[in-house]
Amino acid sequence: YGRRGSVWVLGAFEPATGLATTLCSPRRDSASFVQLLELVLQTYPAQEWILITDNLSTHLSRETQAALLAWPEVQLLLLPTYACWLNLIGPRWKQLRSLALKGRRFERIDAVIEAIVRATVYWNAHRYPYVWKKAA
Repeated sequence: YGRRGSVWVLGAFEPATGLATTLCSPRRDSASFVQLLELVLQTYPAQEWILITDNLSTHLSRETQAALLAWPEVQLLLLPTYACWLNLIGPRWKQLRSLALKGRRFERIDAVIEAIVRATVYWNAHRYPYVWKKAA
């Protein structure tokens, strides 16, 4: 976040319920992504997970692949680079980012993280299922 530091927000979203999960990290790396995967497995209990993600190097790294070996019930599906419009979560993250950050100025990274956590809590209290419609 500019000269005051930076924070990466990683997240997961369940379209059927609208439930969002966020994780703030000082870096965008494989360890943070694996931490998000652990959070997803705790937040969304199921016998099997199919996670749709983009093609970031952290999603394809050796560390991530090693972690996925420990979770055979988790399957990652990567969005094709030529079909980024299939990203269902993009519009939701834009709304969540607006709830947390729009029109605000932060003096500390802790305040940014707190705003993101509060926005996620608010979002989940007012969530609704996501209905995907391709623009005509």
